[in-house]
Amino acid sequence: MSTTQTLSREKIAAAAIAIADAEGIVSVSMRRIAQDLGVGTMSLYYYVKTKADLIAAMDDAIMAEVVAPSLPTNWRAALVTIATRTCDALMRHPWALHSMLSVAPGLNAMRHFEQCLEALAQTTLTGKDKLTLLATLDDFVFGYALREAATERKIDLDFAKAQLATGEYPRLAEVFGEGREPVSSDRFQLGLKLILDMVAERR
Repeated sequence: MSTTQTLSREKIAAAAIAIADAEGIVSVSMRRIAQDLGVGTMSLYYYVKTKADLIAAMDDAIMAEVVAPSLPTNWRAALVTIATRTCDALMRHPWALHSMLSVAPGLNAMRHFEQCLEALAQTTLTGKDKLTLLATLDDFVFGYALREAATERKIDLDFAKAQLATGEYPRLAEVFGEGREPVSSDRFQLGLKLILDMVAERR
């Protein structure tokens, strides 16, 4: 069996994702993937025809990480599971937050969407309400992951303290003053709870 015969679309996508995770999406190329897999560059084109096709394969591989093997029967618990798996996948591959936005849904994206709707199958929500809820959850998950993936801003503590001491920012001082509690480290789960609480209330 030749090396080429051991190739697959999934193996190529996995190699591309490993490169993107380590060095960024800009480092992903057919030549680099072939080098890492120890094959000729042209052998890849039997499985992925273009760079866009490669990106689609990578997106489908990431979406496979999102699809849950099984879901809780409770709709809220099911959505929390799906949202958490989605967030975890995006945190593992932060470059995907920008690079995969324009990719057409593949099979695993469709499986993910089907799973989301299955989680809501026993609710009394209308089709429109289900889609609105899922879009809202996506907005929250992507926004959270994007913020977490961003480089931390450097804060000039001396400057901040001096400004708070002027008394011109009483609300900021109330929240960020000495001895105040930091932002909750569990705000992802808290955010999900707030969204789902509102849905349950409307039901």
